[in-house]
Amino acid sequence: MGGQLWRAALLVEYQGTDYAGFQLQTGPPTIQGELEKALARFTGRATRIRGASRTDSGTHAKGQVVDFLTGTRHALEKFAPALNFHLPEDISVLEAYRVEDNFDSRRCALSRTYQYSIVNRPAPSPLRRRTHLWIRERLDIAKMAEAAELLVGVHDFRALAVGHPKDRSAVREVMRWEVARAEDNIVIECEATGFLKQQIRRANGILTEIGRGKYPVDRVTQALAGAAAGTPVLPAHGLCLISVQYQGSMSIGQTLDTDDQE
Repeated sequence: MGGQLWRAALLVEYQGTDYAGFQLQTGPPTIQGELEKALARFTGRATRIRGASRTDSGTHAKGQVVDFLTGTRHALEKFAPALNFHLPEDISVLEAYRVEDNFDSRRCALSRTYQYSIVNRPAPSPLRRRTHLWIRERLDIAKMAEAAELLVGVHDFRALAVGHPKDRSAVREVMRWEVARAEDNIVIECEATGFLKQQIRRANGILTEIGRGKYPVDRVTQALAGAAAGTPVLPAHGLCLISVQYQGSMSIGQTLDTDDQE
């Protein structure tokens, strides 16, 4: 039997290779679908969840946040081990939290941080083939980093979005868009108030072409102004949701304190 309803939040990690994205849909398996099935088995009741970010098909996450109402009397510390028992091995609940009733994992998020990972060497990496894009030619990360700076600030990203509704704003604030190399590994990390569908993969497609020397640095400015036709879209498997930031807290991967939520 269930008790009084209360709101819970979960920190979730997953490899998105075999899923049609986060959001529930008819037919192919999704992250939301697997989490809801596990919750139903654990609590004995159908539970609808909502996520901080609707990651695309094939995209991974280290710090996805979901929330839901539940009446279960199970102790909070039992959530992660019990749900992981029912989840497939490529999805894992890392932590469970009790949050304020008005907490909304998507609407209360102040920012989201994503990383795009590239193996940049002559030979592919069998160990990183599911989580990194392989680019054979050596990329000029100095030019990529210079171009990435042009994405920082408040911009209308409609030209880089796919099918974004005309009646909805495409303006987003980007706090960081950085490029770094460690040996043969290149990471492009971006943090913003929110991202549009395929925005990151299209923007990073421009950056990699700049790194190859095929585009000038100011191609980013041209694309934001509307000249984005032909922009390459990088594959989803290199993209990972790293963390979600909330008011009164550090990144959700470290702690969640919603006492100050509006």
